[in-house]
Amino acid sequence: MPDGDTLGSSYALCSALIKMGKNARVICADKLPAQYDFFTKRVDFPEFTPETIISVDVADVKLLGGLRAEYEDKIVFAIDHHASHRDFAENLFLDGTAAAAAECVYDIIRELGVQFDEVIAAALYTGIATDTGCFKFSNTSPKTHVIAAELMVYGIEESEINRIMFDTKTKGRMAIEKAAMRSMEFCFNDRCAIMPITTKMLRDSGCTNTDLDGITAIPRSVEGVLVGVTLRQRGAKDWKVSMRSYPPVDVSAICAEMNGGGHMCAAGCEVTGTLRQAKKEILKHVKKALEEISCKD
Repeated sequence: MPDGDTLGSSYALCSALIKMGKNARVICADKLPAQYDFFTKRVDFPEFTPETIISVDVADVKLLGGLRAEYEDKIVFAIDHHASHRDFAENLFLDGTAAAAAECVYDIIRELGVQFDEVIAAALYTGIATDTGCFKFSNTSPKTHVIAAELMVYGIEESEINRIMFDTKTKGRMAIEKAAMRSMEFCFNDRCAIMPITTKMLRDSGCTNTDLDGITAIPRSVEGVLVGVTLRQRGAKDWKVSMRSYPPVDVSAICAEMNGGGHMCAAGCEVTGTLRQAKKEILKHVKKALEEISCKD
């Protein structure tokens, strides 16, 4: 389930390599969301047999999804910005201070000496904008703004990109948001909000997985909430957990306790069990983190 940073970074790098005369293409285990067509449809992939496999914005080999079996042991170069990155490639470019993997790819393209164009710039801008919540998340740095400003020089329609990424929703997305918010629960004096999205909810709303990008921000948006948790059902007893927080809560540490990881204010993991069991397991760790914060106050 690639997000804007994953796709923006990979398509920008692929475009740069093609401009260098290399054979390159992007592969993904899942269907690409249509909202990114404005740059993904503009890159033509040549036919060839790949010799070098590069992963972009992949913090753990598990995130390769359906491609893991074929490529797990073949990745020569990993490009990432997650401090919780778990090594799986022969070589690693990791910048844990970067707001997005797109910042890392920007630096790499500069180092390669490739001339930026509108497609590369639009892809990178999308990656940066989506991973910073349109530049409002705490991971946004002065460098983030400088890069975004430089990308705008290449004629991208940044206002249209922001409209597509942040202000446009399908009817299915609206329906699933309504159902998900009805199911949201508040815990620990309303400092934690937990919101499940079941397969039945998805089916009833007519929403697809590609419509869910960014939905994990909803629980944290409630006033007073320090930790927002979204559980997305993947199988009968399989749940993808996405956590968002405000400082000083470190959700990457919470998720690490459940074999996950990510950033301080945005992380994820997987849990198994019934919905009730999954929520109980997650809330146990969230409670511990919130109690530690209270003890420091």
